[in-house]
This record gives sequence, C-alpha cells and structure tokens, in this order.
Amino acid sequence: MLLPVFADGALFFLGDGHAVQGEGEITGSGLEISMDVEFTVSVRKRAAIRWPRGQAADHVFTVGNARPMDQAVQHATTEMVRWLCDDLGMDTVAVHTVLGQCVKYDVDNVYDPAHTMACKLSRQFLPGI
Repeated sequence: MLLPVFADGALFFLGDGHAVQGEGEITGSGLEISMDVEFTVSVRKRAAIRWPRGQAADHVFTVGNARPMDQAVQHATTEMVRWLCDDLGMDTVAVHTVLGQCVKYDVDNVYDPAHTMACKLSRQFLPGI
C-alpha cells in the first residue's frame, strides 16, 4: 500500500482491527479485535500520488475519500487513471476503455463525515504488474 504524505514529519498509525465489518461500516464500527502485526514502512520521496493505492494478490486498487460519495468515486478513479498512465505507461484511451468495462468499486465507509470508495482492477487486465 502506498499512502500520500502531505506534511514534513508526518507520523503513521496502524489500528482499529476488525474481525468482521459490514460493507461501508454503516454503524460506525465492526467487531473490534486486538491485532498482532508486523509491517515495514519505507519512504518514497517525491512519489507523485494524491490518494492511497495498493496491490493485492488478485487486483490493484486506489482509494478516494470525500462527500458526496460520487466525489469519492471520482478521486479513486482519477488516481487509478493517473497510476496506470503515468507510472505504468498505459495509453489514456486504453486505460479508460479497460476501466469502463472492468473496474469494480467497494464502499469502504459511509459512516464518517466523508465517504470512502475503493476502485479495484483485476490483475488479469494488467499483464506485467
């Protein structure tokens, strides 16, 4: 997962483990659990990302957060287009064609003052990454 950092000296927090949570966290919580986690943090100076992005075994994803929900979708989708075009060198028309037919969205949060949406694209449509 890549997270944009907008402030010098920013800190990182990892928490709020859920054993299960309904899509969208509509009640403001999931089934809270403690976590034992190992992770590594590295800094990529001057990485040009505006919203979180990441890779899972079967898909890549970007995340947007805003209100109204369509603005969160737009942030996540724009970041996906930027990633595929700028970082992976894909043609803009090809990216829009693939996303128009193959993108999936997850409603990650509707409880907070802003909505969080994830834009996901299966790796089967992205040879080489």
